[in-house]
Amino acid sequence: MSERLFLAVALTDEIRHGLAAFLGERTIRLPGRPTPPDNWHLTLRFLGSAEALQRDRVLEFLDEHLVVGPFTLGFVGLGAFPKPSRATVLWLGVGRGTDEVTAMAAVGEEAAISTGFAPEDRPFHPHLTLSRIRPPTNVAGLVEQVGPFPLKMEVDRLTVYRSHLSREGARYENVDEVLL
Repeated sequence: MSERLFLAVALTDEIRHGLAAFLGERTIRLPGRPTPPDNWHLTLRFLGSAEALQRDRVLEFLDEHLVVGPFTLGFVGLGAFPKPSRATVLWLGVGRGTDEVTAMAAVGEEAAISTGFAPEDRPFHPHLTLSRIRPPTNVAGLVEQVGPFPLKMEVDRLTVYRSHLSREGARYENVDEVLL
């Protein structure tokens, strides 16, 4: 039986609540389809449809090759893909810990390729997706208005999530973790 999987850095409840309050204090109305705070995370590598054997092999690879140690993750302000003047995704950027998160994503990419997944076609850019926007919208004013998010968190694991899609939206289930 296949499952939809992705590798991520899970956020602490303190960060989730803090970010929701941070955005709420600024009375920011996120454009498009906002991501529910319960679904906030930093995606390292989307795997997609995977069999149990592939999942196990990815985990084995990560256990053997993930050499990043625990680190502190900090955030900067908002940004947008592909650009603020024509945004389809509004996100919160990563500041402190960028090198470590990028290294985790690189090992996740190696794990995916080594177990038969196609290589990722876009370069990795560490971010937390806040909203998906259709049609593309100019969010430059919002990006400029919101300063850095001040809270930090300790990262000591990589999380493997299973994604459940439904009409109500996505729900993510923690399947496994690899300690740093």
